[in-house]
Amino acid sequence: MLDHPTVRGPVRLGLLTVGLLGAASLGAAFTARGSSPVGHWRSAAGRATYFAAYDATFADLPHPAATLDVRTDYGVVRVYRFTGHGTTRCPLLLLPGTTSGAPMWADNLPSLLQIGDVYALDLLGEPGHSIQDRPISDDADKAAWLAQVIAALPEQSVHLVGLSIGGWTALNLALHHPDGIAGVSLLDPVVSFADIPWATIVRSPAAVLPWLPRSWRDAFTSYVSGGAEVEDMPVAHMIEAGMAHYRMTAPPPTRITPERLGELTVPVLAIIAGRSVIHDPSQAAETARAALPDGRVVVLADASHALSGEYPEEIAALIADFVAEVGAR
Repeated sequence: MLDHPTVRGPVRLGLLTVGLLGAASLGAAFTARGSSPVGHWRSAAGRATYFAAYDATFADLPHPAATLDVRTDYGVVRVYRFTGHGTTRCPLLLLPGTTSGAPMWADNLPSLLQIGDVYALDLLGEPGHSIQDRPISDDADKAAWLAQVIAALPEQSVHLVGLSIGGWTALNLALHHPDGIAGVSLLDPVVSFADIPWATIVRSPAAVLPWLPRSWRDAFTSYVSGGAEVEDMPVAHMIEAGMAHYRMTAPPPTRITPERLGELTVPVLAIIAGRSVIHDPSQAAETARAALPDGRVVVLADASHALSGEYPEEIAALIADFVAEVGAR
């Protein structure tokens, strides 16, 4: 275990991003489901609001080398490819938290590109440029569309990097379709190693119920991100617009049990935030150490659930070491 005592001073773009992602992830189960069997925009105006913020946030990313729209059995998935500066042959594939999209990785891409090429996608069935056209009914469906995306990429394998629900998505894929996955790096994944505390569940509806005041969502965002002040940034508008204007229909993620974790056949790096409120950090780390057959567990003692924005360089260094170790086997 690595206990990292350093605390960032200013609130960075990524910090706000992950705080809002955590809020949306935890509140998703409370969102009312519509009659449509696939995720959809509530209105054309709401869609325009979201994509105006998406484009403004995307401008902070490096220019992608390619933009791909990959057809799957469940819809078309938007994937961006960024050319890296490292030497690894296995690219990273970034999986965001919920109600956001690829632009949320703006703080992390510069350091991750030092490892090698990077793919980033918009989750299917969520706001973004991915377009769902078939119901996603269970965990197997959630793994199936992502496996089809990876199979369509030119590389033989990828290393998954997932944040919050993106971390759960990476583990879920590794359990259902491990082929093509060189390794998995998890950033404080939700419902993967421990349950969500009741104190957080009670607060979470404020994050996603659009008729509640924005100040309620801001308060929950601050709670998830370690008490950080919420600033007015394009990425905040993007995620809030996704929560307010896009209706998701897929069921929320189910808790991955220790028994299921024991079935994993790919190496896993689990980075746990020591001040996280999405689970008990000590319990999550203990479960990960005991259950993962091939796992490395790192606890960043002073990090909140907004760890990727608080410690982008440190996290990139941990992932780089892990990717190199896996590649040397």
